[in-house]
Amino acid sequence: MALDTAHPLNSLGFAKPPSQTRVVVAMSGGVDSSVVAAQLAEEGYDVIGVTLQLYDHGAALAKKGACCAGLDIHDARRVAEDMGFPHYVLDYENVFKEAVIDEFADSYLGGATPVPCIRCNERVKFKDLLETAKDLEADCMATGHYIQRKMGKNGPELHSAEDAARDQSYFLFSTTPEQLAYLRFPLGHLPSKDATRALAAKYGLAVADKPDSQDICFVPNGNYAAVIEKLRPGAADPGEIVHADGRILGTHNGVIHYTVGQRRGLGIGGLDEPLYVVKLDVDAKQVIVGPKEMLSTRVIPVREINWLNDAPLMSQKEWHVSVKVRSTRPPREAVIRPLSETEAEVELLTPEEGVSPGQACVFYANEGSRILGGGWIWRGY
Repeated sequence: MALDTAHPLNSLGFAKPPSQTRVVVAMSGGVDSSVVAAQLAEEGYDVIGVTLQLYDHGAALAKKGACCAGLDIHDARRVAEDMGFPHYVLDYENVFKEAVIDEFADSYLGGATPVPCIRCNERVKFKDLLETAKDLEADCMATGHYIQRKMGKNGPELHSAEDAARDQSYFLFSTTPEQLAYLRFPLGHLPSKDATRALAAKYGLAVADKPDSQDICFVPNGNYAAVIEKLRPGAADPGEIVHADGRILGTHNGVIHYTVGQRRGLGIGGLDEPLYVVKLDVDAKQVIVGPKEMLSTRVIPVREINWLNDAPLMSQKEWHVSVKVRSTRPPREAVIRPLSETEAEVELLTPEEGVSPGQACVFYANEGSRILGGGWIWRGY
């Protein structure tokens, strides 16, 4: 479509007035997405708010602070009413269960440490919801994520948020170039969450002081084991806690209660050395423990890579980058050695502890804020 050179680019990057630019805003009911919707509505855009119902309300209503609970749907609807734009609730319960919850349970049972928020963005929000936005003839879709989309010489690029404490790039590495062309992230440039709350107060939003959700939306109070037991009866079968040298140290009440790197709550007190979970053997129903140095990992196999750099992944034998292997850790220097377009071996220059299959390994440029992509850690150590 040819650009209308009579109009300068609006704040969403289109050469037409905001009133002629339709934007679907993914609204969770929290302060971030509410501010995005209110701000765009005030700027005169043709805003449509969409909230996803991702799982059964009966369970959700009993839990405060989950991003998709009934209360949050009410809050999103109220923001839309106050700001004067339409709002729709879409039932994505079956899609969410198949694409996110089932894999979460199965990978946890497989001894992995899954990150369902990434799969939700990849398979639900930025796939099905994005297609819905296109069906609504929207020019783009906006979200409340703290990440930046910047135009580079070869098109839109993904960059870390201005506020490192709020940056959500770890959870968005699988965003494809095609999705990035359609998405907008209006909060990524803000200096702090306080700035977001100040905007919410400016627009008179009732959610201005609403606390952030801390848990995975379908895991009340962070109790993964209870959710998995409900989804996969028999998952909490007891077994042995075994030292890496073969000694049986005790028993456990289900592998699903443990994660690689865990030290506390092992139930094997009275030993001279501090021990950590170093591996979960689901088939043998064993929790394997050992000294801290056994957690140290230098070489990480990664697959399902989404590569966002301008040059193809296989165009170089090595890429010198920084990587994150957990969302809460700072990027560390590393070398990517591609094996195919979607697989690579990542060598950390400084070993990391507690690297676990099921986590993401996200790639960052050594200079600047650009995200080069990432993939999934997939083998035990």
